[in-house]
Amino acid sequence: MIPAYLPNSSAAVFGGGRPIDGGRFWSDGRRIFGDGKTWRGLIGGTAAGIVCGFVQIGLESVFGWQYLTPLAVILLAAGALLGDLGKSFFKRRLNKKRGEKWPIADQYDLVAGAFVLLLIFDADWVFATITPLIALWILILTPLLHRGVNIIGYLIGVKDVPW
Repeated sequence: MIPAYLPNSSAAVFGGGRPIDGGRFWSDGRRIFGDGKTWRGLIGGTAAGIVCGFVQIGLESVFGWQYLTPLAVILLAAGALLGDLGKSFFKRRLNKKRGEKWPIADQYDLVAGAFVLLLIFDADWVFATITPLIALWILILTPLLHRGVNIIGYLIGVKDVPW
């Protein structure tokens, strides 16, 4: 899951610049995604997750393991940020402001996005790799890691809020 966990925090570091929605509004009069979703963040965050995943693949080969594949790495990294983007779309529809808490959605958007892409494009990898025990660990660790990383991001000044 590291290639899916890393993009969100990396997007905060690399972010800024032109918003993905170009400042446009949806038919409800609200921004499509908002200023917090930028091209630099999307590309930088996805690239960071992919690079990390390829490092993992290299380390796995040293130990004779083979869990990740190049396709799974790309889908995990891209899916994590697409899940975050989708959450932002719905957050705007619910009139939630940028940075406003949205429990559960804030923690699991990256997991949902990653697994939607994986199930569409590499379902065999999911069923061969993600056991029920691994799925349980993902469900337990994701909110804990999310909270910890967000606090660190807030303390170092790349996030406006600690959640």
